Amino acid sequence: MSHATLSGKRPGGLRGATLPKWFPWAVAVGATAAGLGISAAAGLQSSIQWALIAAVLFIVGSYAVSARVEGRRQAKDRTATSMVWVAFLLAVIPLASLVWETVQRGVKVLDTYFLTRSMGVVADSEPGGGIYHALLGTLEQVGLATLMAVPVGVLTAIYLVEYGRGNLARAVTFFVDVMTGIPSIVAGLFVLSLWIVILKMGYSGFAGSLALAILMIPVIVRSTEEMLKLVPNELREASLALGVPKWRTILKVVVPTAIGGITTGVMLAIARITGETAPVLLLVWGTNFINANPFSDPQASLPMYIYLQYSNSGGEGPGYDRAWAAALTLILFIMILNLVARGIARWKAPKSGR
Repeated sequence: MSHATLSGKRPGGLRGATLPKWFPWAVAVGATAAGLGISAAAGLQSSIQWALIAAVLFIVGSYAVSARVEGRRQAKDRTATSMVWVAFLLAVIPLASLVWETVQRGVKVLDTYFLTRSMGVVADSEPGGGIYHALLGTLEQVGLATLMAVPVGVLTAIYLVEYGRGNLARAVTFFVDVMTGIPSIVAGLFVLSLWIVILKMGYSGFAGSLALAILMIPVIVRSTEEMLKLVPNELREASLALGVPKWRTILKVVVPTAIGGITTGVMLAIARITGETAPVLLLVWGTNFINANPFSDPQASLPMYIYLQYSNSGGEGPGYDRAWAAALTLILFIMILNLVARGIARWKAPKSGR
């Protein structure tokens, strides 16, 4: 045995020393102050630059002090933890900044009037108007896409997990993987060539829904497939052992067990398509008037409304404020969908007996 082991000392550290719980916060404050000082001395104007300097100093400082006091092994653990926190902040800060900027600019005109009026008699350079026509179009287009994509995606995932064997299952898996990575403009061009150019059906909200459904299907298939794989095989075997047919086992046991994850996957797919602009631009176009019929004539949508208001405003004026308010409405719409999904998942989740 080594002398360090016999004496009870940690290699590279002090005897039994442990840093207090407030140590990471102290290092973070010191790294922030040092980063600001270095940034000011070097004449750096960007807040991103001093933040990166502070992050590096935080990681290096945590390792240096911990290695001196606690030993290298504990220092490596603290370094890994520090890197996780830095990566977390690098991801959260831009997101929080985006949400704050959207809320700050969007609340200027977001009210009941804005949500219940259209742009039919209001020029883009004039105050007033609202997003009712765009909100109605988005709800109808996303709703139709969901009605088409969810049954196809869920049933395809059930086939792949419960029945899929051989060349057909491998082919379906391959095409789902390919569809997952296709750009939205490709789906729009496909529907444009088939639905509008060949079948002569004309521009409409339903045409846009077809392209959005194509984008939804692979997301739903992949998420549902993973959730079904998490269902224990013992549940299937117990049901089958009682003489229950396989289709009924899937319907009554497998799907209810995975319904929380399936619902979350569907909501992620809806969030994926709600902000799409390229298919809408190609297939739906846009209008300043209310069109409640998604199967005929151009129809407005929130992404298209945001793009048109911002591009026509030149970065200032009433149109600029309306674009930010519409963006805030879109974010709130996605947030409500996710909250509803969580509520459904908890309500439908199987209750464990006591």
